[in-house]
Amino acid sequence: MAEFRHSTSLGNRATSSPMKRDDESSPFVPDRQSDTETYDRHSKDRVRSLLSNFHFMWSYFGEESRFQPQNSKISLLLIFFTLLIGLVSIISFLSRINSPYLCTKEGIVLHCPGVKEPASLWENPHSATTSWKPCAERRVGAISDVVQENETNGYIFIHAEGGLNQQRIAICNAVAVAKIMNATLILPVLKQDQIWKDQTKFEDIFDVDHFIDYLKDDVQIVRDIPDWFTDKSELFTSIRRTVKNIPKYAPAQFYIDNVLPRIKEKKVMSLKPFVDRLGYDNVPPEINMLRCRVNYHALKFLPEIEQMADLLASRMRNRTSGSNPYMALHLRFEKGMVGLSFCDFVGSREEKSQMALYRQKEWPRRFKNGSHLWSLALQKRKEGRCPLEPGEVAVILRAMGYPKETQIYVASGQVYGGQNRMAPLRNMFPYLVTKEELASKEELDGFRKHVTSLAALDFLVCLKSNVFVMTHGGNFAKLIIGFRRYMGHRQKSIKPDKGLMSKSLGDPYMGWANFVEDVVVTHQTRAGLPEETFPNYDLWENPLTPCMCKA
Repeated sequence: MAEFRHSTSLGNRATSSPMKRDDESSPFVPDRQSDTETYDRHSKDRVRSLLSNFHFMWSYFGEESRFQPQNSKISLLLIFFTLLIGLVSIISFLSRINSPYLCTKEGIVLHCPGVKEPASLWENPHSATTSWKPCAERRVGAISDVVQENETNGYIFIHAEGGLNQQRIAICNAVAVAKIMNATLILPVLKQDQIWKDQTKFEDIFDVDHFIDYLKDDVQIVRDIPDWFTDKSELFTSIRRTVKNIPKYAPAQFYIDNVLPRIKEKKVMSLKPFVDRLGYDNVPPEINMLRCRVNYHALKFLPEIEQMADLLASRMRNRTSGSNPYMALHLRFEKGMVGLSFCDFVGSREEKSQMALYRQKEWPRRFKNGSHLWSLALQKRKEGRCPLEPGEVAVILRAMGYPKETQIYVASGQVYGGQNRMAPLRNMFPYLVTKEELASKEELDGFRKHVTSLAALDFLVCLKSNVFVMTHGGNFAKLIIGFRRYMGHRQKSIKPDKGLMSKSLGDPYMGWANFVEDVVVTHQTRAGLPEETFPNYDLWENPLTPCMCKA
């Protein structure tokens, strides 16, 4: 890119060079004619022009009467076409004024409407925030079409697996599936995660009363398995009570054709596994709207979690004198993430050797004999599929224009490499803290018994930030970005272009000025702006079409 800009600028300078110009055509050479001669020449030209115009008018209006009807028809046609073009232009202009701010995709490139507002480090353009409004909230005064619990087709029960955010998506999908099949949903169980080793229940994280009440006009939800179903352990273990053949991103029709008959027969059925078992563009729009209603309105964290998150956000804004904006950084560089990525990172030989042994132990099938890993690592980095290191994040943020004094809240597990790996980021942005540094040990002790409670605090503090920056994919980041879009697109949610950054950071000939230009231009359209949906889009990251309306 730098070479292209350089060659272009050289070409422009070459074509505009005055070295080979004719003296007569140069604007710097004085005219050899006297002022009088110039005046006479211009006077004669004006006279000739007036005579020519007069002759045209005379020939037009002085024609014989037999030509007048034909000329009148031509004139009327010209007037008609002129009015038609004007009308089309006015309609186009008005529609352009009234059309909402919307970015469109062309391949992998996002094109966004231009704005006259000055660029801001902390907010998206105002025109982007006034075009759309949330519209997935509960219908006030609407007539409920939900039947009584004993009149539904049966009960469904799910285990919400994974971490907090994967569980959140599973809960939203479970409500949608219950609606599709006109079934009663038993309050989902949060399954113990193998990584987090957490024994959290639904009521330990979410407000159950609000959840059931908010969705009472959409689906029947009960707290527990019905009393008449005596062998509850059968629901967890018996194959006869489990639907296991649900494909990933299944359409709504699959549930009607394959799952509903078994629910009608057995009355109580468990669906598992239930990770990503409902599609996006192959379900009715009202079902996607319902999923948004669950995610953005019905699923509320417990009041004590909300209050602690508000306190942390307030402390972030008031760390210095006065109220200041703050940035939330989701730094995904834990040992497990680094190992699973199979990417190569800067480190000593001993560090790389230990990582190779760790990968061989945890993922033996992918590791094989290790001979292919170097080429795989290069390919993944080129494609932008590697987590950003803390030092790379620091350089990108500084190129975007964020100053050293920026307040940054870091949501992260234990960073691989410890303080040495974090040193470049801390040196460039010293006002960087975690929840453990913002709150006292006593304040956080009440949340430590459930790892998901600590994750919920990170979720809410990131959600309330002025700018959110993700460094790698995952459910946490896409839910945050989708939530902030649903709240009005005002808050920036930056999604770094890791492919471009890999090329730029690896180019030894790229100067700082060119790197800054690349970063700024590229990320103007990667800040959580209104973006049209596309086939197989991710509802959780971009809720625009099914869950938002034109303002």
